[in-house]
Amino acid sequence: MSNVIDFLERMGKDAYLRHASRNEVGLALAIAEVDPELQLAILAKDQPQLEILLGTGQLYCAQCPDKDDEEEDDDTEEKRSPEGGEMNLRDVFRATASVG
Repeated sequence: MSNVIDFLERMGKDAYLRHASRNEVGLALAIAEVDPELQLAILAKDQPQLEILLGTGQLYCAQCPDKDDEEEDDDTEEKRSPEGGEMNLRDVFRATASVG
């Protein structure tokens, strides 16, 4: 399997190989000794089949803030100004950006 990973990495780095003809890519795959099934998937530009053969798939991740985290963030953003009024970080950033 490392042959195909090495080949795909090389293909991603090498503009000539990335835009080579099907025959040239086939020859490069043969020279790299990539398994025939993987060669067919690469030549056909069949990403789903390539993922199946490599045993990979798409990963999905979702992050949702916890209600408690949102409340804590609101408390930490508020800062006191020297005059005693409340000032949030956004106001501090605007003041700094306008001076700088």
